[in-house]
Amino acid sequence: MSYLVLARKYRPRNFSEMVGQSHVVQALSNALGTQRLHHAYLFTGTRGVGKTTISRILAKSLNCLGADGQGGITATPCGVCQACTDIDSGRFVDYTELDAASNRGVDEIAQLLEQAVYKPVVGRFKVFMIDEVHMLTNTAFNAMLKTLEEPPEYLKFVLATTDPQKVPATVLSRCLQFNLRPMAPETILEHLVQVLRAENIEAEPQALRLLARAARGSMRDALSLTDQAIAFGSGQLQEASVRQMLGSVDRSYVFQLLDALARGDGKSVVETSEVLRLNGLSAASTLEEMATVLQRMAVLQAVPGIGAGDDDADPEIAATARLAQTLPADETQLLYSLCLHGRAELGLAPDDYAALTMVLLRLLAFKPAGATTAAAAQGDAVEPPKKPQPERVPATPVAVRPVAATVAAPLRPPLAAPPAPQNIEENSPSALVQRAPPAPDFVASRDPLPWEDALPMPAAALPAVPVPAPAPAPVAAPATAAPAAPAAPVVMNSPLGDVWTALVNRMVAAEMIAALARELALQSELRSQADGVWTLRVERESLNQAAAREKLQAALQTALQDSGQAPRLSVELGPVGDSPARRNSAAALERQRQAEETIQNDPFVQDMMRDWGARIVPGSIKPLAPVAGKPI
Repeated sequence: MSYLVLARKYRPRNFSEMVGQSHVVQALSNALGTQRLHHAYLFTGTRGVGKTTISRILAKSLNCLGADGQGGITATPCGVCQACTDIDSGRFVDYTELDAASNRGVDEIAQLLEQAVYKPVVGRFKVFMIDEVHMLTNTAFNAMLKTLEEPPEYLKFVLATTDPQKVPATVLSRCLQFNLRPMAPETILEHLVQVLRAENIEAEPQALRLLARAARGSMRDALSLTDQAIAFGSGQLQEASVRQMLGSVDRSYVFQLLDALARGDGKSVVETSEVLRLNGLSAASTLEEMATVLQRMAVLQAVPGIGAGDDDADPEIAATARLAQTLPADETQLLYSLCLHGRAELGLAPDDYAALTMVLLRLLAFKPAGATTAAAAQGDAVEPPKKPQPERVPATPVAVRPVAATVAAPLRPPLAAPPAPQNIEENSPSALVQRAPPAPDFVASRDPLPWEDALPMPAAALPAVPVPAPAPAPVAAPATAAPAAPAAPVVMNSPLGDVWTALVNRMVAAEMIAALARELALQSELRSQADGVWTLRVERESLNQAAAREKLQAALQTALQDSGQAPRLSVELGPVGDSPARRNSAAALERQRQAEETIQNDPFVQDMMRDWGARIVPGSIKPLAPVAGKPI
């Protein structure tokens, strides 16, 4: 006798044996008990949750004759009468199963409906069961609408589909619809224990948990995987063999990775990733298992004491609870999101394990950022990850952080829109406007300016500025030096600032510098011009890149070649007081203030506000773009 697989051997024969679909069983049992029978039923749900099984049980309930041959419609078919045994064996003449995946045309449906005019041969009802009904063509659906709406009293339709969205609304409205839910891993685990007990097969609880999770809500998949695991383990179900068969990642690796991420231990993260590569474990499975553990950690953090879906016998609960107490809740949410999005990136990388390592390093990258922020909030000096430069001037957080807030400038000098308000004290926009000079003529605009074609710039075009005495070079502070004094108030009327701002804005307008070189020029302050060396100062170390310095120096030498100057650039780090970005921002604020003042003082606007209750919508006033040589 050939072997019968577990999924068929333990298929439920009546409603009492159904697992995980109590809401459907209760509704059908009550309907059968009260004889309130609908003429068409639609069962929806994912694969392996019992759609075909319930339709066969329903057919037996409608046609059961009882053990004594005198039975009627019942919710508990006997299973021994001729009708029950024939339906179980698939040879009941009045029960027809049609696979719509291979019989999807109008001709096949027409042949099925031709049998509807004949009464049952041996049973009480004819039952037409159409599986995967969403695969039927529109013509086939239309052909069955009339019969489906008003079938003979002896005919019942049972439709099953995994994709109800593809079933026309005209069909859905004619059916009583039941949605079969995916089964929880705990439900599948309990059923597997009963099946294996009946088969006299010993199994480790953790091996069954792996099978229940791998089934993803499908009882048929769980039983099929159990069959495979029994064959793989030579009649035994052990955790190691099941894990090897499924190719799933041992949760111990997941806990090691999460523990290393919580401690910020990059070495352990990379080493564990390499172990996963050497063992040939799935990168996608690793991220999936990490997301599952992080989800349970988030539940434990939000509702302490909840087992996050597992029973207390699961040994992973203690490790999950320990990690939930170690990682902050916000980091848990962030890691969960990155793991989900990282799975989609595995197929884009040339190697799955390289992509996995990059995702793990991305998870780790947020750890130092949080530590840096916390240290900066306490006023502690945090060393940057790059090699420190000897000419860097230390500054206290009080002096540096407000300046950094005002340095943020667009990629090009502002045209008309004012910058966003900034929370600054002594360097507030209002203070900058009071100290700002009138709007310069060199502000870039969308119209071509007269001097754009004049580049390279002649020497006569540069403002005549007396060369000041060489400024003393900044002294590198020793490691044990005390913090520098707070920075002086920002002053934007220095002669060097006039020269540098004019030159930078002209190079930007002529598109001689772009990207990082442009930002370096806009955010820097010219400190000195001595011996052919122009010393710039910037606050952010990210702007002080070798490539950006080279591009800026090349553009500067091109702009000044007619004047006979070929300066070399030297960039230092420190607080910036006067930069083109600040001047452009102050000029834009002044233009905005003048525009608002002009509108508010306009007699016509004042009459409209006084007589008609008009009001000026905040933010709707925009200054005109400046034109070189003309007043605003």
